[in-house]
Amino acid sequence: MAVSSFIQYIRYEKRFSPHTVKAYESDLAAFFEYQQVTYQAAAMAEINHSMIRSWLVSLMEAQITPRSVNRKISSLKTYCKFLLRKGELKTNPMLKVLSPKTSKRLPVFVEKEKMDSLFDTIDFGEGPEALRDKALIELFYATGMRLTELVNLKESDFDFGNDTVKVLGKRNKERIIPITPSVKKSIRGYLAAKSGKEVKLQVPELFVTAEGKKIYQKLVYRIVTKYLGQVTTLEKKSPHVLRHTFATHMLNNGAEINSIKDILGHANLSATQVYTHNTVEKLKKVYKQAHPRA
Repeated sequence: MAVSSFIQYIRYEKRFSPHTVKAYESDLAAFFEYQQVTYQAAAMAEINHSMIRSWLVSLMEAQITPRSVNRKISSLKTYCKFLLRKGELKTNPMLKVLSPKTSKRLPVFVEKEKMDSLFDTIDFGEGPEALRDKALIELFYATGMRLTELVNLKESDFDFGNDTVKVLGKRNKERIIPITPSVKKSIRGYLAAKSGKEVKLQVPELFVTAEGKKIYQKLVYRIVTKYLGQVTTLEKKSPHVLRHTFATHMLNNGAEINSIKDILGHANLSATQVYTHNTVEKLKKVYKQAHPRA
């Protein structure tokens, strides 16, 4: 079946994250269920742009947000391109499908003073797990790497001589990110504690569980939420918030946007430019507070 071969393609050849693969799978399943029930169409070759628009209208009538609808459109576009390359489609029905406009949502970030408080005043405790928790949060904040990238980091990815870490990002692209002396110290401290554990280490990854297995995303999420919750009242307290925080603080401190783009592993500059909006909002706030006629 074309859908199953497409899922195999994005999972193993394009190396999309498990979360993205699951989303694509869910989007396509819902799409074909609608087409089957409404038009008795079971394959993409039987479906035209009007039938796709009908599905999108049904989603919006069901109060699905424009952002979510656009994600589903993206799934369909990628799938159709795949079918065109394989010769299973002669024309692309997505060319006449327009995406709904979405309001720009500013990235949520933690204020610098609160991040300073996190590292300077919060007690992470002692032992390998405590050192791990502090090191991973510090690494997120110092590099802006993604959750999946951190989970898959290996000890061998670090070059302490050059103060860098090698990260395998989206589409299997490698990038080299500098690390600070503080991160270097934290990672080395954790490595020493980990090697002294009585539990046998079973994996080459840097961060491991108490049982010596590769750390998993939900555990990292819980760790980040736990410690961010001690310094901020933000509703969202996730690894991605630390990524946003890294980029915003770098930009506020004068870093070039192209450098931030390369560190974050963005494919194009437009993805990074969203952080400039936070800087503009900060300038507006300062202006209103300082200008006598503001």
